[in-house]
Amino acid sequence: MADKPTIVLVHGFWGGAAHWSKVIVELHRRGFDRLHAVENPLTSLADDAERTRKMVNQVAGPVLLVGHSYGGVVITEAGDLPNVTGLVYIAAFAPDTGESPGKLSQEMPPAAFDNIVPDSDGYLWIRQDAFHDSFDQDLSQEEALVMAVTQKAPLGSTFGDTVTAPAWRAKPSYYQVSTQDRMIHPDNERRMAARMNPRKTVELDASHASLASRPIEVCDLIELAARETAL
Repeated sequence: MADKPTIVLVHGFWGGAAHWSKVIVELHRRGFDRLHAVENPLTSLADDAERTRKMVNQVAGPVLLVGHSYGGVVITEAGDLPNVTGLVYIAAFAPDTGESPGKLSQEMPPAAFDNIVPDSDGYLWIRQDAFHDSFDQDLSQEEALVMAVTQKAPLGSTFGDTVTAPAWRAKPSYYQVSTQDRMIHPDNERRMAARMNPRKTVELDASHASLASRPIEVCDLIELAARETAL
């Protein structure tokens, strides 16, 4: 394998960069020593894509972008930078031109859709008492409690932000489906994966939080993408 690329990890709704903790440790163990995790504001797709672009632009050499959940929307929008060699979607949205995560969710509502509630400031939260059952049912009660309490709520308007030019149409892509996902319908993940014609699709018997519950298999896919897209 040529020199390993820099891997930039992009989190989704209701989480932050620390959601990648187990993946970071495993990738580092495998010899990936150039790792970055974006901390997106979750205020708009434009803001989040710009934050991700700024991080990519700080990197000299090839970058592999990895997005979880709404992070897939971000890498779809920001992945057109010339040093981005590939895209990896982990139980993620992969919109086409003019599509938004809200539109995709309404077309195929996930099991936990009704557990998302707005606050008076326009932010959307997963009810704490329903977080474990909704987001990460295959993690321990303790891990789920920490994720529920520390969840990072997006502005509700972000759900309606649309992609302009999807990077997966031009860049090699990889997709991991979570078959027990309650935040994005598994059949929606399969549909989004199929239309991008990824080099590899992996199905895991996992919740939406596969990056935390199945980090070994997630890293296997990331490592494959790094190897196949090496310059």
